[in-house]
Amino acid sequence: MQFDRLIAGTLVLPHGVLADGWIAVRNGRIAAIGCGARPAAADIHDFGERWILPGVVDGQTHAGSYRGLPGLGSTTRSALAGGVTTIVDMPYDNPHPLNSLERLTAKIEAIGTHAHCDVALYGTVAPGQDVSVVPALIAAGVCAIKISAFESHPQRFPRIDTAQMLDLFEILAPTQVPLGIHNEDQEIVRARIARKKAQGLETIADHSDSRPEAAELAATAQFLELGAAASAHAHLVHLSSPRGFQLVRRYAEEGFRATGELCVHYLFFDPDEDGPRLGARLKVNPPIRPGRREGLWSEIESGRVAFVSSDHSSWPVDGKNTPSIYDAGAGVPGLETLLPAFTTGAMARWEEPLTRVARLLCEAPARFFGLYPRKGAIVVGADADLAVLEPGHFCWDSAMAHDELNWSPFDGMAFSVRVAATYLRGDKAYADGAVLAPAGCGRFVPRQDHEGH
Repeated sequence: MQFDRLIAGTLVLPHGVLADGWIAVRNGRIAAIGCGARPAAADIHDFGERWILPGVVDGQTHAGSYRGLPGLGSTTRSALAGGVTTIVDMPYDNPHPLNSLERLTAKIEAIGTHAHCDVALYGTVAPGQDVSVVPALIAAGVCAIKISAFESHPQRFPRIDTAQMLDLFEILAPTQVPLGIHNEDQEIVRARIARKKAQGLETIADHSDSRPEAAELAATAQFLELGAAASAHAHLVHLSSPRGFQLVRRYAEEGFRATGELCVHYLFFDPDEDGPRLGARLKVNPPIRPGRREGLWSEIESGRVAFVSSDHSSWPVDGKNTPSIYDAGAGVPGLETLLPAFTTGAMARWEEPLTRVARLLCEAPARFFGLYPRKGAIVVGADADLAVLEPGHFCWDSAMAHDELNWSPFDGMAFSVRVAATYLRGDKAYADGAVLAPAGCGRFVPRQDHEGH
């Protein structure tokens, strides 16, 4: 029987790299995998020696934080250009967070209208909200719940107190669904920011000092202990220092469900070195800390990092241009740089880097969010979501990005690979600098394993 399409190249499979390989596609799924002699197919796409990875599952994006739900359009176009075929989008949409079935329905409808790639969703709760809404959100397909220990906005991105945190952990305990947190202690951060302002200290390095590692670790430790008390899954969505991952591992070694995520910008920048050049363009929360890059690469090497994400923020650069560093918007674009940047770093450090890249950017987040084996690996039966990488020397030009933002702290950085093509469910969705998948072809991807341990 003839296949719909055959995609050939050097395949990055879960257990190794297969040269002269091919992937046979039927009805949008991977129907067969092999090497050498090729079966019959209606359409053949041959990439020679270029690498074919699973489509990236970016476990942390903020598509609706600025433009609201229509922001799914530009965000998912950018995703495809970066080899990302599934985004896991945070619930902090403008003007209201995703904390009800009505808002979940609206966001799923927006995916069907605006999205160019597939989308999985976090849900959340508002301060004081009855947490009994959470099982309904899970039953409707959300893959995780997200809260914050720090108030960035009173309605859209509020602080959840510890009593409500414990309520959430207890209601999530019978499920596989993790509770994620933005982990900064509010009292410490606000006091330190006030002190810095009073001293007139306004650099990006001062921003890092104003949100000290102690504030992040204090929130992390409290959150882990609440999760342990409830026997629920506690997930730190962005740890900026090695000690955070070491704390998480201690809880995991004691048998508790505890994980930590690493965002790619923490691996590449240092405010002392890059701050004078980039200023507020380097501002994220928790902040990028001086002297931590290599230690974080070592945490990946140790196996203490659950997966790596972009934390893509859809804020325009105008929000960075403020008189005070403390008023500048936090967050950076990252969907088109996640795969090439992380692969470049991996190739410089590790033997057999591609299988590690595929595990940390594709399989691990797909498993974490209950999307595997439909997403995250080149295996028979999975969606034929693929990213084709071309090795070489490529300078990233953010003016060419597809996110309608066209700025990046990675601007001008040399990468060892570029995304040559992206396939979504077997169809070419991006190639030669152009997004080919139309708006609305993206699908909502619900979590599949929410019915308990």
